[in-house]
Amino acid sequence: MSKPQIVVTGASRGIGAAIAVELDRRDFAVVGLSRSGEAPVGYGLICDVRNLGSVEAAIETIKAKGPIIGLVNAAGAHSSKRSTELAAEEFETMMHLNATSALTVCQKAHPHLAETGDALIVNIGSFLDKMAVPENVAYCASKAAVGAITRCLAAEWARDGIRVMNVAPGYIETDLNRDFLARDKIKAWLDKRVPVGRVGQPAEVAQLVGALFSENIGFLSGETIYLDGVQGAYL
Repeated sequence: MSKPQIVVTGASRGIGAAIAVELDRRDFAVVGLSRSGEAPVGYGLICDVRNLGSVEAAIETIKAKGPIIGLVNAAGAHSSKRSTELAAEEFETMMHLNATSALTVCQKAHPHLAETGDALIVNIGSFLDKMAVPENVAYCASKAAVGAITRCLAAEWARDGIRVMNVAPGYIETDLNRDFLARDKIKAWLDKRVPVGRVGQPAEVAQLVGALFSENIGFLSGETIYLDGVQGAYL
């Protein structure tokens, strides 16, 4: 029988890629979904999570190769804009990519995860879901929605043997923001604002996600775990 698989969206780079690598290190079979189809480990499939047909085709291809025991929704994007200048279409685009798409992938994976009777979904949210951040209303709202989706699905799907968790990172250094975080002004601000005195690394997010799968704590579901160096709780 084929090895049970964990599907990771947004697996071609950044946090998604780090999660795929960590799960592979823990001896899970990993399938990476991305618009490029590239994956650092396991095998990759081209999938645009914003497109329902693309999601359906990818999930069916994966299921044909073996059972699906897990899903990590790491695909997403960030943008900022003054709220007075934010068009409704721009707000909806951010909500669709970061929240609606996560729900859609969960829905399409549900029957296959339920077959196992012991499955886990980990959504990647953000600590900004609970903070007041100027010029970030669309992003913050989308990540708050991810937390709500997590709680609701966890309650609804518990009897199907599916647990749902939300991992909410703080500032994590990736290839997309490395130059920004390296600015002296930003480094000085973060040094004062983040009690641990630094930004996080993708590998640290990946370690937490990997631990959730490896430890398989059956009574833990519906929660948001913040991984932000205490920044979100620091006054």
